[in-house]
Amino acid sequence: MVVVVDYGMGNLRSVAKAITACGEQKMRVSGTPSVVNKAKKIILPGVVHLGKTAKELKRKKLFFLIKQRINEGVPFFGICVGMQLLFKESEEAPGVQGLGVIKGKVKRFNAKKLIVPHMGWNQVKIQKGEGMTKADRLFKGVRNESFFYFAHSYYCRPSSRRWILASTAYGVEFASCVHKDNVWGIQFHPEKSQQLGLKVLKNFLCLC
Repeated sequence: MVVVVDYGMGNLRSVAKAITACGEQKMRVSGTPSVVNKAKKIILPGVVHLGKTAKELKRKKLFFLIKQRINEGVPFFGICVGMQLLFKESEEAPGVQGLGVIKGKVKRFNAKKLIVPHMGWNQVKIQKGEGMTKADRLFKGVRNESFFYFAHSYYCRPSSRRWILASTAYGVEFASCVHKDNVWGIQFHPEKSQQLGLKVLKNFLCLC
C-alpha cells in the first residue's frame, strides 16, 4: 500500500490524483500513524513552511514514525518541502530539526540577485551513474535536461555529490533530486509537470 502522508496542509489531493493516474490501485491519503506504519511506500508532499510541516507532523505523531520507517528500509519519496525535510537544518526555520536522513543544508535563494520564489518551468540535468541502477531508473524514459515545474524559495545542498541524482540551475546549481538508499527526494512538482512528472512518479512506484 502506498501512503500519501496527510499532515493537514499541502497539495495532497493533486498528488493522490497523480498517483491514481499512474495506475496505482493500492493508495491511501492518511495522517493516521497506524496506517503509515503499514505502508509499503511513503510519499510526503509539501508546499508550505518547513517549520509548520515539521510541527504538524510531530503533533500528529508522524515525524519520528516516518524516520523510523525510513530506517526500516521502507521506500520514501519526498516532494518539494518533503525533500527539504530529509535534511537536518534549513534557513527557512532556524532551530527546527528535519529528519536528518541526508547530510547537508537547505539554503535560501539570494533575493537580491534572483526573483524569489523560483517558480515555473526549468530544466533538470540528470546525473547518470554507471548502468541503470535503482537511482537512475527514477528518470527512466525521461530525456536529460527536460523541463519540470518548480515553486520554492529554498534549495537543498547535500554535503556529498554522490547523493545528487539531478541538478537544476537558478542563480546557483542546486540539487533538484536526491537519492540515498531507500530514500528519494525531488524539488520539482511531478503533479504539476504534466506527462514527464507522472513518468517520474510512476518510475518511483515501480522501483521497489
